[in-house]
Amino acid sequence: MTAVRIRDDERIVIDGRLDEQAWERAVPATDFRQQDPREGDPSSERTEVRILYNRKALYMGMICFDDEPNRLLRYQRRRDEFLQADDRFQWVFDPFLTAQNGYFFETNPSGLMGDALLGPAGSNRQWDGIWTLRVQRSNIGWTVEVEIPFSTLNFDPNGTSWGINFQRTVRRKNEETLWAGWGRNQGLQRLTNTGLLQGLNQDVSSGIGLEVRPYGLFTSQASPITGQPQTRNHFTGGIDLSYSLTTGLRSIFTANTDFAQTEVDQRAVNLTGFPLFFPEKRTFFLEGANFLDFGSVTQAGSSFGGGFSRPVDTSIIPFFSRRIGLDADGNPQKINYGVKLIGQVGRRQDLGVLYVRTGTDHGVPGEDFLVLRPKRRLFRQSYVGTIYTLRRQPGSTLKALQTLGADFQLATSTFRGSRNLLTTGFFLHNTNPLDTGHSSAYGLRMDYPNDRWNAGMSYRGIQENFNPAIGFIQRTGYQQYNPYLNFSPRPRNNKFVRRFGFTADLNMLTDMHNRFLSRTLDFTVFNMDLQRQDSVNVHVIPGYERLDRDRKLHPTVTLPSGAEYNTVRYRVGASTANRRVVAVTPAVEWGHFYGGTRRQTTLDVTVRARPGVIIYLSSEWNHVDLPEGKFSTTLYRLTPELQFNQWLSLVNTMQYDSVSRVLGWQSRFRWILIPGNDLYVVYTQNWLDDPALNRFTTLNRLAATKFIYTHRF
Repeated sequence: MTAVRIRDDERIVIDGRLDEQAWERAVPATDFRQQDPREGDPSSERTEVRILYNRKALYMGMICFDDEPNRLLRYQRRRDEFLQADDRFQWVFDPFLTAQNGYFFETNPSGLMGDALLGPAGSNRQWDGIWTLRVQRSNIGWTVEVEIPFSTLNFDPNGTSWGINFQRTVRRKNEETLWAGWGRNQGLQRLTNTGLLQGLNQDVSSGIGLEVRPYGLFTSQASPITGQPQTRNHFTGGIDLSYSLTTGLRSIFTANTDFAQTEVDQRAVNLTGFPLFFPEKRTFFLEGANFLDFGSVTQAGSSFGGGFSRPVDTSIIPFFSRRIGLDADGNPQKINYGVKLIGQVGRRQDLGVLYVRTGTDHGVPGEDFLVLRPKRRLFRQSYVGTIYTLRRQPGSTLKALQTLGADFQLATSTFRGSRNLLTTGFFLHNTNPLDTGHSSAYGLRMDYPNDRWNAGMSYRGIQENFNPAIGFIQRTGYQQYNPYLNFSPRPRNNKFVRRFGFTADLNMLTDMHNRFLSRTLDFTVFNMDLQRQDSVNVHVIPGYERLDRDRKLHPTVTLPSGAEYNTVRYRVGASTANRRVVAVTPAVEWGHFYGGTRRQTTLDVTVRARPGVIIYLSSEWNHVDLPEGKFSTTLYRLTPELQFNQWLSLVNTMQYDSVSRVLGWQSRFRWILIPGNDLYVVYTQNWLDDPALNRFTTLNRLAATKFIYTHRF
């Protein structure tokens, strides 16, 4: 498709109406094809996309025709919420035609704004670009008008074409349609399958590339249980500066950084004996994070359905930004300043650089953190890269901690014609202050992630003294073998069933001398996805485990090293369609657990009372009966949301778990005055369920008001 240049005397008003004459000169992209339910068939509802631009911004106009506009689903309004229940329109840009890095955007008939950065390791949804849109609903369907300043995107102003693609979801029909790459082995976020956007090389500019973002923060806090009952008020400020050194490379500087507006972590009950992974949520570390990703984190095969959902593998991460400015309990530590350099150097090089200095805070010494991540793109979907991390205490006699590694990816989407094939590998080595060796980690993986047949095999080894300087690992001293096979047939012309799924997924661990540690075989013996978007699944999970060290499962139960266990567990789960007013996802798992038994029940409930009024409820109950003792755990999470419009929202999160016996509440109000200018009001309070007093006692409370202002030059 071709973008049309707006005349100097023309102006586009972003109101969702597409009533300016310039829109009539743009030839629309049409001819969307179904990915589901009938691959390759024309879409049941017509869609048109037009693109205009002037010197400073790109404009998009989308008309989503609908024969039943009164049945549009549009519950979500809050920025970056997932649209699992709504009609939606999504699009991607690949401005440099790398087929690996790009931008993702989406909206729905309520005008929600969602965006993300795309990279080989997946999407970074926490990125918030500065752009705007409006939606109008009418008797023909819904119409979207979008303005994206060129200063929001990295692109080559001398380039002749961008990669571009669109996807529309008609939720009540469970229908997905795309403009290009509509095959089930393709999809919107596979940038090798985009179409081309031409005509954007006529006098466009992103300005001088300088962005200034100061903030002001007022906090009021008290911690009665630690002997600080008096309220302490504090006002501070800081600044973020970003400057585009080239059209593809951006530098970012932050001073006196604070993340008081960050959403609270979701709690979890840990019965594994190993550390849990909590994702990064702080904006400075998330911006451009895809340029710092490393190939030891994989999620291949996670999106092809049929009862096969493999979580992102986070057991080895050489750079984990939550190691900076947060202690082991997630409490913030002062960040004096930080610098980032992210983007592209030349046509085929990606670069990520991060340097942060933290200050001495609450007895924790300040440290320097450095990450270097260059990467060379090869062919269309492949790359080879390296990583270096450094962590040290300035002025200390302690040795600096360093990690060095390399990774590669060889990928194609044309194997056997139109099949996907992916091979990845990595090697990491860190300094060992005791010089005892055995400080490396390495892995190799091959995946065949395709519709109907989805298979793969991975191997990794983590030596006993491997401990990345700024990383995350769950355990050391093991080798892992993980083959899997998934078959997801689709019955033809079935009015009720869309897809079945059958899976065998083996996860086997040995020590470094090839002696068995554990073996878990997860059989999905039955999975059924219905045309109405409901599903049901049944798993049988036989396993074996030998403990190589004492394992503490609960404050009252510790299992001895050397113990061996043969187990069989059973799991039955189901989910109703998210588009329903009340959607539920229950699951129950029972069977052997180490030397005894465990019954685990989980229930997620979502109530979409009306557009902008949504309540999430999650709960988990465990009852464990072991020779070493019995115990039960509970976890509850309640999140009611009021989304007044796409700019104004109030989210309350309440959580309680019986292990920590802490009840937590966070209330988070966000007002986007204009994109880039945000006002946050956040209140957090935690209570301890004190059995001695038979009541809840306040642990701490914090109120914060933060205003962020953005100006671009």
